Amino acid sequence: MADDQFIRGAGMLAVLKVLESGELYGYAIVEALAKTRGNALHLGQSTIYPMLYNLEAKRLIKSRWEESGARARKYYALTKAGKTRLSQDTEQWRDITIAMASLGLEMSSPTLSPC
Repeated sequence: MADDQFIRGAGMLAVLKVLESGELYGYAIVEALAKTRGNALHLGQSTIYPMLYNLEAKRLIKSRWEESGARARKYYALTKAGKTRLSQDTEQWRDITIAMASLGLEMSSPTLSPC
């Protein structure tokens, strides 16, 4: 598993990417990240929820409450600004990945290639 401080830097991008496919409630976001290859993006609720509040304060995501069964759930979705930010950050991530590969830190899996 990746170091907490390292992964927090990539956490915002990961959350935006998960929300790209549609709205999810907080715990579903935690679960989606936990299911990534190698479990490297497993961020606990104590990390995800403050991140979601921060993303919402920056207007990159929006939320709504929905009653479902015995309890209400807060669903999150990308805003237009969030989609723009995701696109920009994805491009920066690719640039960083390419630069790291040029230093010899190549990815071992062909499905994770930077391009």
